[in-house]
Amino acid sequence: MAKKQFLLLVCVFAGFVAISGIQTAAQQGEPNIHVVVEMVQLNVAVTDNKGNYVTGLRPQDFSITEDGVPEKLATFGEGDGPTRRLMENLPSGTEVSAEPGGGEPAGIPGHEALDAPAGGANVFILFDTSNYMYRGFVFAQDAIADFVRSLENADRIALYSYSRDLSRAAPLTSDRSQVLRGVRATVAGDDAALYNCLLLTVKDAAQLTGKKVVVVFSNGPDNASMVPPEDVAELAQSTGTSIYMISTRLAQLEPVSTAVFERMTKATGGKAYFAKNWKDEQKAFASIRDDLAHLYSLSYYPQANLNHGWRAITVKLVGDHVKKYHIRTRDGYRWEPRRFASGATRSSLESPHAPAGGTGQ
Repeated sequence: MAKKQFLLLVCVFAGFVAISGIQTAAQQGEPNIHVVVEMVQLNVAVTDNKGNYVTGLRPQDFSITEDGVPEKLATFGEGDGPTRRLMENLPSGTEVSAEPGGGEPAGIPGHEALDAPAGGANVFILFDTSNYMYRGFVFAQDAIADFVRSLENADRIALYSYSRDLSRAAPLTSDRSQVLRGVRATVAGDDAALYNCLLLTVKDAAQLTGKKVVVVFSNGPDNASMVPPEDVAELAQSTGTSIYMISTRLAQLEPVSTAVFERMTKATGGKAYFAKNWKDEQKAFASIRDDLAHLYSLSYYPQANLNHGWRAITVKLVGDHVKKYHIRTRDGYRWEPRRFASGATRSSLESPHAPAGGTGQ
């Protein structure tokens, strides 16, 4: 009994010392809780009534709401230029992840350059090498190679290919020659598991900060995937990854795939193209290149929100001189992508016999 009483007194004394320590730290103004807030990244295209890109907009020209709650921009960038941190809009005590940045912009107070390299996009090219691609394989390789050469030097590129399995032919790099070698090394393969492989590609892209896009070059429908396209679109939305799709099949020949491609790209802020010949393929790649060069990069730290499901994002332009312009971006994200908590993982989607390659990280 005496021993138990002694232990009880020790515990009470220890608790008293701990409480006193917390009170002392609070009195001295020392933080006891460290909170890291997740940043929401948006790729935003702004065009006029003729479809021309609008350049030169400022942070104050944009208004963002999440579930109807106004949000403050934390970073801002345009095209391939550096992304800037808007210091006056950061939550107090927030730990900020590195985003692509550069030097201090002239004439814009309250901005701070970020610590990572200069701006640009992380571009993942996903090339259909299934048996649907046999006849146009060489022409497709040429179109992708031209696209790689045309991208700005600030962009980093990864080349993935897919048939039944995903092959990471060239990891994310700024070395164009390495990517081009990956393009030429691809070979035509088996059935097409487009959505399986696109999901894995989005997961690779999701680990990066800054602009993240996946460009899919497809020549046929999906006939081997285990995951539905809705899951892929949801993960891309929730991770801020824009999907662009170029289909070499005429839209009227594949109405189901056409509808899926259009819904998926629109939901993520990208575009879908249907190219009936190699000239249309080149035009589609040129359009994507121009889009990447003119995207605005916006990000914010969400205000307190009890909604742990789908969160709706609305981006508008402020001021009479810009209201006439059109905005294209993703319309929301899921705070916790439920379908991926216990769903298919990378190991379950990738065959143990899949071709080896880089991770794209």
